[in-house]
Amino acid sequence: MINKGSCLCNQVQYEIDGEFDDVLNCHCSMCRKLHASAFRTRAKIKAKDWKTIQGEHLIKFYESSPGEHKGFCSTCGSSLFTKFDEFPDILGFPFGTLDTDPKVKPTRHIYVGSKAAWHEITDDLPQQQEYE
Repeated sequence: MINKGSCLCNQVQYEIDGEFDDVLNCHCSMCRKLHASAFRTRAKIKAKDWKTIQGEHLIKFYESSPGEHKGFCSTCGSSLFTKFDEFPDILGFPFGTLDTDPKVKPTRHIYVGSKAAWHEITDDLPQQQEYE
């Protein structure tokens, strides 16, 4: 199944032709700040499964920590994926820009020790203090 997505200004469009792995909700402070939200729902995907359909020249990167590069649209700021120097074949993929239903749901919450004080987790998914 091919999933499609786009950034807020619709100038970057992409397809993912592959499986989503390790789907989870991350509550770390970096994810909260990057997404201006209580948490980020994300998965791992194979880098080869990502295809930029339009707007490749607009994707810029910010090194958020050593070897971890956040890809975003330079026009609207939408977060698109994360590249890892140590794992070049894997991308961290936030679900927020998907235009299609990925047909998967998060299986757990991580970094709940640093979750937003104003947010209450109300589901029954497992909660972990760190990424395990």
